[in-house]
Amino acid sequence: MEGVTDAPMRALLTEQGSFLFCVSEFLRVTDQVPPTSVFYRHIPELKQQSLTPSGTPVLVQLLGGNAQKLAESAIRAVSLGAKGIDLNFGCPAPTVNRHDGGATLLKYPKRLFEIVSTVRGAVPLEIPVSAKVRLGWSEPDDIFENVEAVAKGGASWVTIHARTRMQGYAKPVFWDHIRRVRELRFLPVVANGDIWNFQDFLKCYELTGCEHFMVGRGAVGNPLLATSIDSFFQKKAPSSQFANAPDSPGDWRPFVERFVTLSQTHTDKPEYIVRRIKQWVKLASIERSLPWFEELKRTQTLDECLKTFAV
Repeated sequence: MEGVTDAPMRALLTEQGSFLFCVSEFLRVTDQVPPTSVFYRHIPELKQQSLTPSGTPVLVQLLGGNAQKLAESAIRAVSLGAKGIDLNFGCPAPTVNRHDGGATLLKYPKRLFEIVSTVRGAVPLEIPVSAKVRLGWSEPDDIFENVEAVAKGGASWVTIHARTRMQGYAKPVFWDHIRRVRELRFLPVVANGDIWNFQDFLKCYELTGCEHFMVGRGAVGNPLLATSIDSFFQKKAPSSQFANAPDSPGDWRPFVERFVTLSQTHTDKPEYIVRRIKQWVKLASIERSLPWFEELKRTQTLDECLKTFAV
């Protein structure tokens, strides 16, 4: 989700009050603890008690393979007001994996234990330390040993993306593996992976038996998704009402206009906002046809971009 779920997007998606919390884009940790300025640049919510403008807590996600530096970075994040620390063991990006980060660590359960336990021991007990994983590097059944490792390390919960690293984002997703992990009762489990719409959520819910779900690309591609899921659990409306995501330019217009307003508090570069809108709609078009995206791609200025969404 790097470059996708930035602060303006987090602000937009949490305005409807459907998220329990959200997680920052990963902050890469190598042999140095990121300076305070880097934390503030990537997670400006830290200046506001680590809350989005609408009051949703933001957890700081750290990525790397150096347990001690990750722990020191977690200490700094907490000193700046972080509500929790999430450790990224799931990123499939080749560049990240070549530099000892993300999913490459799934090949080494002992290192998962070392990292989680070192970070857990470094921050106050009231600060949750969670782990985001995939099923394994290449073998889905590696999830059981890896989850046991993060549980023994003291993780507060584990979020499982139901693919291996070698799959990338290719189908299928193995939601049944999440159920098997949950039934072992190592620690609380959050289901993740290919929840693009309400029907996907219902299937994941049925197959995993989970009570908590992380929606990333699906929530960005369908800004109504989290509200639909929340309403299902709150039994506010029948599930039949939540079948459709915004598809037409007119449907998208209020979300895009609000995103522009939120983005302008973070950047004075209109070209950046245009690039982010294109990236946003491109992601949404992965799972459903948005033919008007071709027109959007050709726009250059913010005015041209916004005309695409005119009713």
